[in-house]
Amino acid sequence: MAHNLLKGKKGIITGALDNKSIAWKVAEKCVEEGAEIILSNAPVALRMGTINELAEKTNAKLIACDVSNNEDVEKLIDESMDHFGGQFDFMLHSIGMSLNVRKGKEYTGLNYDWMHKTFDISAISFHKMMQACYQKDAIKEWGSILGLSYIAAQRVFPDYNEMADAKALLESFARSFGYQYGKFRKVRVNTISQSPTVTTAGSGVKGFDDFISFADKMSPLGNADADSCADYCISLFSDMSKMVTMQNLYHDGGFSSTGVSAEVLR
Repeated sequence: MAHNLLKGKKGIITGALDNKSIAWKVAEKCVEEGAEIILSNAPVALRMGTINELAEKTNAKLIACDVSNNEDVEKLIDESMDHFGGQFDFMLHSIGMSLNVRKGKEYTGLNYDWMHKTFDISAISFHKMMQACYQKDAIKEWGSILGLSYIAAQRVFPDYNEMADAKALLESFARSFGYQYGKFRKVRVNTISQSPTVTTAGSGVKGFDDFISFADKMSPLGNADADSCADYCISLFSDMSKMVTMQNLYHDGGFSSTGVSAEVLR
């Protein structure tokens, strides 16, 4: 049931790949709550065609953006401002990729060229997008920027590989840029540390099914799914969370605060 929490607001949603994507669910719920959105993903993702269905469903403009290319990032913000007729209110960073993970490289034997690519796409792109918005004064006062993270930024999950380091960097950018953007325009910047979630990207991590099962047994509320994560994003895009910034917010059913559970001990 919609509550018009984002009525009149405008924003960019990145990273929606298919209907399993958290970004896909966020896009749908933004529109349900009254927002106008722009969808963005890498050119190869757009060529796959699925995101076009979401664009049609949400009446959203679709802008290709290779976040490893600074000119593409600048173009995304410029075209978004042109489309919206000026500043917008929110932005979601839901982008991550690791060739080392895809190709089965162990953490102790990484290809460093691929590692640089992982950091560039999965974390540095967050800084690039915020910097472009900051320099172009693209986001309205009291706007909101979110990045999706995972608890491997704080705790060791060996098979998550260098994506854990990328998420730690992502969270650091939220704090550092959150300070700058808060002073400049009272724009909030936060990350959401989400439960392991069944998505096309996440399922590529070795042992992912075990991650999900373990987290579900450890969490008193169970794992948070993509739909509930989308609801949380909406609350953080809305005016109901104006004083929350520079935080890594756990949306994980209590996993991050649980030492051990009865289910795991059995």
